[in-house]
Amino acid sequence: MIRQSQLREEIESYESLKKRTEDTMELLEIADESMEKELTGEVDKIDTAVDKLELKTLLSGKYDRGNALLAIHAGAGGTDSQDWAEMLERMYLRWAESRGYKTDILDRTAGEEAGIKSVTIGISGPMAYGYLRPEKGVHRLVRLSPFDAAHRRHTSFALVEVLPELDDLDEINISPDDIKIDVYKSSGAGGQNVQKNATAVRLTHIPTGLVVTCQNERSLVQNKENAMRVLKARLLEMKQDEQEEEISELRGEYTKAEWGSQIRSYVLHPYQLVKDHRTDFEMGNTQAVLDGEIDSFIEAFLRKTD
Repeated sequence: MIRQSQLREEIESYESLKKRTEDTMELLEIADESMEKELTGEVDKIDTAVDKLELKTLLSGKYDRGNALLAIHAGAGGTDSQDWAEMLERMYLRWAESRGYKTDILDRTAGEEAGIKSVTIGISGPMAYGYLRPEKGVHRLVRLSPFDAAHRRHTSFALVEVLPELDDLDEINISPDDIKIDVYKSSGAGGQNVQKNATAVRLTHIPTGLVVTCQNERSLVQNKENAMRVLKARLLEMKQDEQEEEISELRGEYTKAEWGSQIRSYVLHPYQLVKDHRTDFEMGNTQAVLDGEIDSFIEAFLRKTD
């Protein structure tokens, strides 16, 4: 039913744009100079709508139409990298908000002094995984460190993982005997209720050694369900690796978050520039990018790899 609804919406979009184009063509045939400005604006809007529909055709992967699980891990760089990981968290949350996607922070570990060590976010909405897929990899930040007393320039790294959230949860079957469940008290901010009750969950998949934690919700049941969502997504990733015997198409080769492996650089000093090293697409308005305006980078990647 969900797939049927998605297809109906797509067909209606195409039919609506087709009708709009035909009406505009008819007006162009009878238009005079007084209608030029209005028709030029309408043609520009149709052009933009066509570009958006064309971009959707590039999202043809098996999981591209579904929801996504986004994980951010602070890399080399100490406190600066943990602050950078939190900046990326804010960037993706703002991007999701601008698209009307629902976000759910499943697990979050705060840094010792500032920022975060890691965060896992569920992002729900049409084609969330397809649009976020180009974001997987190491992101590099160059800036004057606010945590350095001498205010020297620092380079920080964070790893972004993007996993598909399965619609059909039975696609990955996990035997209860293969899972070790540990329950403990949540750490970090959250108030007295979080500290008093053991609601955080750690799942260990014994055959693979995969460990998933979830402590954001105050409900033990909810945390267990969310941890299982992440575990199944990670097992799917491993399954793809085994089947293809090559770099996973879902996350790509795991690389350490350090020098030489970045997919994108965000330079705030001595000049301001965000550059994607895979497509060479760049933007000088770094603040806009950090505020969530990353669609141009996503589109450049999708068009290049089509």
